[in-house]
Amino acid sequence: MTSTPATTATAPTTDAVLVLSCPDQRGIVAAVSALLFDHGANIEESQQFDDVRTDQFFMRIRFSVSAGGPDVGRWRELFADVAARFDMQWQIRGVADPYRALIMVSRFGHCLNDLLFRWRSGALTMDIPAVVSNHRDLEPLVTSYGIPFHHVPVTADTKSQAEARLREIVAEHDVDLVVLARYMQVLSDDLSRDLSGRVINIHHSFLPSFKGAKPYHQAFARGVKLVGATAHYVTADLDEGPIIDQDVVRVDHRMAAEDLVRAGEEVESRVLARAVRWHCESRVLLNGDRTVVFS
Repeated sequence: MTSTPATTATAPTTDAVLVLSCPDQRGIVAAVSALLFDHGANIEESQQFDDVRTDQFFMRIRFSVSAGGPDVGRWRELFADVAARFDMQWQIRGVADPYRALIMVSRFGHCLNDLLFRWRSGALTMDIPAVVSNHRDLEPLVTSYGIPFHHVPVTADTKSQAEARLREIVAEHDVDLVVLARYMQVLSDDLSRDLSGRVINIHHSFLPSFKGAKPYHQAFARGVKLVGATAHYVTADLDEGPIIDQDVVRVDHRMAAEDLVRAGEEVESRVLARAVRWHCESRVLLNGDRTVVFS
């Protein structure tokens, strides 16, 4: 009679992502690589970009460490000296550590519905602690996913109170990222500055755009041949923040205005989902008014 040997559980490895930007200079890659090597890390993926226009260097490294090696907190301590030496803006996160993403929406639910589905299916490295809306139309959809819904109405007279409530929700849920999934209210300059680099908006056009009401109907009236969408970070300049992703779909004269609306909703959902996924995978770095996207 033979016995089956007992299996021993293997301790998990540490998988992390390091992103950094700094003034371009000699020795950056060597210093980062040496630190990782000296403490037992294996580089799984590495991308870098030297922007000669701004003389800034950008880098993203995904690395792993065998069981018993430094955890993410210890890596942050180890990297601090190198970061200070090269005057870096940097971040280290665990690959599987989800971003806490607050979604804001008004009455158009296509982007929200797409994000909720992708979140539940595990396609996005994020948690959704709450959804905020200035209307109640989409509350049943949100609650069907078991996510808290906050109704925060906004009028010209109550805008400051509404934003104060929004700040409370962001703080209460320890929010890393705010996603404007067709939230049809303009954030104030102060709030945009306070959340700089942490708010992603989807715009109903391959910018520049048809402004005002019914943009797809305006596009139909002009006989456009492309319908697009732009995902960007929010700044005080409306719809002019650093662009993360854009896409278009071809349309033609056979399509009615309602067909353009459906085509636009599909491309909006797709572009916003990509932008959110890249942000939550630490693939997007700010470069002034532009972005570096390690896709």
